[in-house]
Amino acid sequence: VQLQASGGGLVQAGGSLRLSCAPSGRSFTTYGMGWFRQAPGKEREFVAASSSWGGGTTYYSDSVKGRFTISRDNAKNTVYLQMNSLKPEDTAVYYCAAERYGTSRYLNDVDYWGKGTQVTVSS
Repeated sequence: VQLQASGGGLVQAGGSLRLSCAPSGRSFTTYGMGWFRQAPGKEREFVAASSSWGGGTTYYSDSVKGRFTISRDNAKNTVYLQMNSLKPEDTAVYYCAAERYGTSRYLNDVDYWGKGTQVTVSS
C-alpha cells in the first residue's frame, strides 16, 4: 500500500488547512487510517485516527481535539484531516498512516507510512 499525502503548506496562526491521503493500489476500508506529525528535534506523535470498524471511530490527541477533524470518504478512497484554528506549535511534517484491521492510533502498530507533508504555521 502506498500512501499519497497532500495539502500541506504555509498558513498564518488561526488559519485552516486540509490534508488528504489516498492509499493507492487497494481499497482502504479494512484499514484504520491516521495522521502523525513530527516537529524538528521531536519524536513523531499521534494526531488523529479513524478506525477500520464501527463506521470509523475517531480518536484525537488532546492537543488537537476540538480543532482538527479526521474523516474518510470510502467512495473516493481518501482520508482527510481538516485543521482549523492552527497554532505555531502545530508546525511539523505530517504523516499519513495505515494499519490493517486497526486504528492507526499507535505508532508501533502502523503498517504503512506515507511521505510527509510540511505544515508551517506562522505567528
